Amino acid sequence: MPAKESNQGFVIAIGAIFAWLTLASPVQSQDHDAHGQHGAPAPAGASQRIEAKLSAPDSIRPNQQVPLTVQVQDAQGQRITAYERFQEALMHMIVVSDDLRFFNHLHPEHDGNGNFKVTTRFPAPGAYTLFCDYKPAGRAEQVSVLKLAVPGAMPVTPAIDTATTVKHFAQTTVTLGVSPAQLKAATDTLVTFDLRQKENGQPVADLQPYLGEKGHLVIIKQSSPLSGADYIHAHALKEGNGAAVQFMTRFPRPGLYKLWGQFNRGGTILTADFWVDVKPH
Repeated sequence: MPAKESNQGFVIAIGAIFAWLTLASPVQSQDHDAHGQHGAPAPAGASQRIEAKLSAPDSIRPNQQVPLTVQVQDAQGQRITAYERFQEALMHMIVVSDDLRFFNHLHPEHDGNGNFKVTTRFPAPGAYTLFCDYKPAGRAEQVSVLKLAVPGAMPVTPAIDTATTVKHFAQTTVTLGVSPAQLKAATDTLVTFDLRQKENGQPVADLQPYLGEKGHLVIIKQSSPLSGADYIHAHALKEGNGAAVQFMTRFPRPGLYKLWGQFNRGGTILTADFWVDVKPH
């Protein structure tokens, strides 16, 4: 979705909103039959160090439009102005509340001068983490992890349900499948989202590419604080029938993980979320 431009001035967020300067590192990529996975960042050499700085208004309220700017700089503090498009965007910004109840996948617009701008909403008070995925020209893909807090009384976090594997999203019934059935850390895992029409149980027939793939999968481990080591972004496998979209991934550590599968059904983006419990290897 195109980002809205704003003429409002930006400041490094303090007081009501807190933003942190973060160090980006190249992400690890694993290819499984034309499938890509981005996971925990690997250490970068000093010459490759990249910093991302989040700027936001000095006041914010839940559910109001909030303009954000992410400025990317090299090790010398110079703005990086050239980027390579990947998965049909120059930057993918994954926004989650730190309790993982809220999820949003945004594509900030680059102004040509090292600034990525987007306008979004934060639904409730609390802490939020922004995973910014981008590729400076001639460099490795990067993930910058930025933090932001919205003031106010935080809502009660519901109990985590790892038993539910079938959910309804609008007119679509989504069933989550994993193989092996007992998830273990550091083990290759096949994740399947089976999409069917809610009204009759028939496989959906209107899936279209989303950001150049059959689907995208974001996985984040429950952790405090959230970091780049908790973030995985996988692309769908090319094979499989149209209604069952599969991903190959690996959960690096034991713990609770939340999965968000994203698909394009007839021009409408469907986001299906599930919790899973990963045991030690």
